[in-house]
Amino acid sequence: MTTRSLSLNSLNYQHLLYFWVVAREGSIARATTVLHLTQPTISTQLKLLERAMDTALFEKRGRNLVLTDAGHMVYRYADEIFRTGRELTEALSRGDRGIPSRLVVGISDSLPKLTTWRLLSPALDAIPGLHLTCRIDKTERLVADLAVHALDVVLADTPASPSLPITLFNHLLGECGVSVFGTEALAAKYRRKFPESLDGAPFILPTANTAMRRSLDAWCVANDVRPSVVCEAEDVALLQVFGQEGMGLFAAPSVVETQIRRQYHVRVVGRLPDVRERFYAISAERKLAHPAVLALTEAARTRLFG
Repeated sequence: MTTRSLSLNSLNYQHLLYFWVVAREGSIARATTVLHLTQPTISTQLKLLERAMDTALFEKRGRNLVLTDAGHMVYRYADEIFRTGRELTEALSRGDRGIPSRLVVGISDSLPKLTTWRLLSPALDAIPGLHLTCRIDKTERLVADLAVHALDVVLADTPASPSLPITLFNHLLGECGVSVFGTEALAAKYRRKFPESLDGAPFILPTANTAMRRSLDAWCVANDVRPSVVCEAEDVALLQVFGQEGMGLFAAPSVVETQIRRQYHVRVVGRLPDVRERFYAISAERKLAHPAVLALTEAARTRLFG
């Protein structure tokens, strides 16, 4: 993309709408049904939008149209614009006088889903009718969206790196130890002499790029424990399902111990309080201001981890 500026007056929102529908539907052919326009008409409008933005938004791969990097960015903004437009129309039709409350949260893909729910639920309780949008991705990509204000906050288990070329602020929500879980049979076998019993025990571990894996590896080295790694999973929920099926033991933050036991029907083998899991709200502002973010931050610090 060149540095040529695109003024508000030169952005054709009708063309942007056509682009948004094509990107959402996955092809111009399917977009014709939604827009009630011919393929040549839509193609022409897309070319005019690309010319106005001075960048390619789609690229051809075989018979398919695929978004470019710039296209992905434009789509995120277009999605926000047209979703806000729908909210405005709905609010007017209902006779609402207030602005709808909305929170767009980036969630690190390494953050356990049950922990994510425990962090977010106070915001939903504090603001009735809150429209919550969650985007799950690598922390690095999420903080890039945060920097251009496409997200209100990012929830992660590691702070944003200080080496990033953008200014971000890490707000520690709290920390807790780690609990080790297993099926009833595995728990009965390895609960005795825990944690020494973990030496040689079948273990399902998160992948090496996660904070929990690094903490577990450091603990094992410090305590001369060598579990038998039977599986590594990047998706935490998949790791827990495999553990539920008896493939091996697995670890999760102690703060969601009760929920893990209830949802996956597993038992606690033991707890590792020295293996610390930390959770952060990452923002583009030094002082948190969004009422929903303030609610979840206060609840995390005083109730969840307090």
